[in-house]
Amino acid sequence: MQPATTHLIVLPGGGYASHAPHEAEPIVAWLSTLGLSASVFRYPLLVRHPEPLLALRAEIRGRREQGAGRIGVIGFSAGGHLAGLAALEPGDDQGESVQFAVLGYAITSMETETYRPARLILLGENASPDLRRQTSLDALVTAASPPFFLWHTAEDVYVPPEHTYRLASALAAHEVPHTVHVFAHGPHSLGLAQGVGDAATWTKLAESWIAEQARTSPPGTS
Repeated sequence: MQPATTHLIVLPGGGYASHAPHEAEPIVAWLSTLGLSASVFRYPLLVRHPEPLLALRAEIRGRREQGAGRIGVIGFSAGGHLAGLAALEPGDDQGESVQFAVLGYAITSMETETYRPARLILLGENASPDLRRQTSLDALVTAASPPFFLWHTAEDVYVPPEHTYRLASALAAHEVPHTVHVFAHGPHSLGLAQGVGDAATWTKLAESWIAEQARTSPPGTS
């Protein structure tokens, strides 16, 4: 059997201190029902930047070596932050590039004071303003950035929707294709959000978007 042309790497949340189980294998199972190749990547925890990013880049290279032409990342909360870093700061190796990203209630800014514990783990107590800016996704967007699908809930008190708005504004300013859904109700860490009102529709909305990204030709092909 030929390997899937598109592979999605799932990055669960947990504040860079743990990996939330409901944002791991259940997400892969959902993607599998769509006929998509997907896997969970449990990135290093309780370590400083850039260790999680370097580990994810190595995972992306490995998936490419196994035959994936396109790589998508789907991350939640802190996993969404890491997914965004990989998509927006792919490194020097083309094999580490990300073609599209799905972020759920992601931490996007290290410049805000919200969800401070994750920032302290990743950057330390005395992180400089420059380092906080360099690890904020909105500061990394360029016109060459890949497409993003962003979703959040307005009631999220741990990672307020400001994080999604900041990234969406940067994507819009650079004319990067993106889709944004902010649902009125629902707490943080919803995962598939089954039975949680309108927020549960995020998976259906994402299905067609992911399918569109998966149909796009991989880099370097006609």
